[in-house]
Amino acid sequence: MAFLAKKKDKEELSLFPGMTAADQGCLSGDEGRLALDVFETEKDLVAVTPIAGVEPDDLEVFVHNDMLTIRGRRLRESEVADRNFLVRECHWGSFSRSLILPTEVDADAISATLKNGVLTVRMPKIHRAKRVAIKEV
Repeated sequence: MAFLAKKKDKEELSLFPGMTAADQGCLSGDEGRLALDVFETEKDLVAVTPIAGVEPDDLEVFVHNDMLTIRGRRLRESEVADRNFLVRECHWGSFSRSLILPTEVDADAISATLKNGVLTVRMPKIHRAKRVAIKEV
């Protein structure tokens, strides 16, 4: 059951009265934030995010220096008047997420796939460090 809470002279729907949008895992303002899982394999860093309702043309994925950024927008098919909402938890509009990567990746070999509303970004790791053998003199 949703509860109405007053915020800046406007009613706002909330499943958790008394909790801020940030407490509920949402961002206030105009831009949303993606939930992101990142793991590594022997060869790759892999980022996975549920991103349903977004067309591939509305997504941007890039790595600059040591930072991965996923940016895009999710458009609502039809406009619904604010007064008609019973629960409002979905973010529509622009979103972005940036993450500092723990290791260097090959930016030219990054691949991204969107399947069943899940974006998967594979980033091949660069192994520049080489162990130096120490000779006894």
